[in-house]
Amino acid sequence: MTQSRPFVAAGAAPIVLPPPRTPSPREAPTLNWGVVAPGSIATQFVEALQKYTAQKVVAVGSRDPERARAFADRFTIPTAYGSYTELVQDGRVDIVYIASPHSGHFEQALQAIEAGRHVLVEKAFTRNAREAEQLIEAARKRGVFLMEAMWTRFLPHIDVVRQVLDRGLLGEVHTVMADHGQAMEPDAAHRLFAPELAGGALLDLGVYPVSFASMVLGPFASVTAVGTKAFTGVDGQASIVVTAESGAHGVLNTTLFARTPTTASISGTRGRLEIEGSFYGPAWVRLIGRDNQPIDRFVPLQRDGGLCYQAAEAARCISAGRLESDLMPLAETLRIMHVLDTVRRDLGVAFPGE
Repeated sequence: MTQSRPFVAAGAAPIVLPPPRTPSPREAPTLNWGVVAPGSIATQFVEALQKYTAQKVVAVGSRDPERARAFADRFTIPTAYGSYTELVQDGRVDIVYIASPHSGHFEQALQAIEAGRHVLVEKAFTRNAREAEQLIEAARKRGVFLMEAMWTRFLPHIDVVRQVLDRGLLGEVHTVMADHGQAMEPDAAHRLFAPELAGGALLDLGVYPVSFASMVLGPFASVTAVGTKAFTGVDGQASIVVTAESGAHGVLNTTLFARTPTTASISGTRGRLEIEGSFYGPAWVRLIGRDNQPIDRFVPLQRDGGLCYQAAEAARCISAGRLESDLMPLAETLRIMHVLDTVRRDLGVAFPGE
């Protein structure tokens, strides 16, 4: 939904935000899904699928059989497995959703790929670029669909942003700003503070601003970061400056130490876009003119269940015989993983076993 406050210069047509072109998730072809690791993000994912799509979750797998059964009972899923191996070998499963901590993504996604299953892997895609390269190579060799579950890319308000950029409504873009910080209580047992689970702010929270800047600016020409480690040695906060080949800058921040505005903006020679609230979820978009006056705004009709859009995109691609999505290409996922590697090197953070 767009609520317009059109700006009209003398003799000119109003400048308004374009409506999103995002297809209805409910109209996507139905696939049978298997869910790996029934935790909080898997809960949100299945809730979104059951409420807003025609997708079917037919199996769930966990190393803990009781946990798998409890999840299956909660969502009326036919089959619960006490291992990931059993799930990926289930011939009814078309696509596997990997919802485990980052440390498990590579092994579990590779297992699903080798079993001939299509795969949707939670962000951040893997621990590092080396693992990402291996997954992409394996998926292409096996001929299966693979995508990073960067749900932001598939939301309606982001399609509005893409159209604004494509139409040049902001003029020449010079600055992108985005942040994602959450105030986490120090707890060595929590996955975000656990080095062995590839914890830290960057892979869980910071990937959102980095991915957003990559979408807007394209490949980065340079990446510079400073940061602070948490008490367990993972990255607790990072401030990142990137430059684009055009000379534009991205100023990005992530932290586990404080709740930040979680907003984003794109500023150009003709105006700017402001994404209000949690920019990475269904959000408002405002178009601001050079005179700093509001021109138009986009307000999403749906504020919950945003994870359904990535599932619908995967279903459309797979049904069309495509092995990756244009909205989140594997080459870009790999570039982003290289950026995250660079930031961690700057911060002096490495995970066990790397």
